Amino acid sequence: MVGNARPRWACPIGNLPVYQLLQLVHLILLHIMQWLQPYLSPICFVLAWSVVILGLWQMVAATRDGVQRAQTMHRIPCADCSFFTNQSVLKCPLHPTSAMSEDAIDCTDFEIDSPIVAAQQRLNSYK
Repeated sequence: MVGNARPRWACPIGNLPVYQLLQLVHLILLHIMQWLQPYLSPICFVLAWSVVILGLWQMVAATRDGVQRAQTMHRIPCADCSFFTNQSVLKCPLHPTSAMSEDAIDCTDFEIDSPIVAAQQRLNSYK
């Protein structure tokens, strides 16, 4: 070493050797842990139950959203329509862009595929 130059492994704080600095840090951490020890059990208890409750809440929310989505999808009338072709290229010749989507829920051109039910609906609409 030349002059006042410190070796690379020397402690940046004053002239303490590295092992004394590590002992100091260890001592400080021990005092902090002793001070926190009475509070760690309740803190961990609350955190653990919070994680469990948040997980259950997420499961309930996902189930609720799934049920709402399924109810919306069951309102799509395309599968019972007489114009529905059930082909991947053209599902509906009248509304090809909205067939089998949420836009088809209030389709004005919907006609029931069953002729008996369609006739009953027509009779009811004339009354």
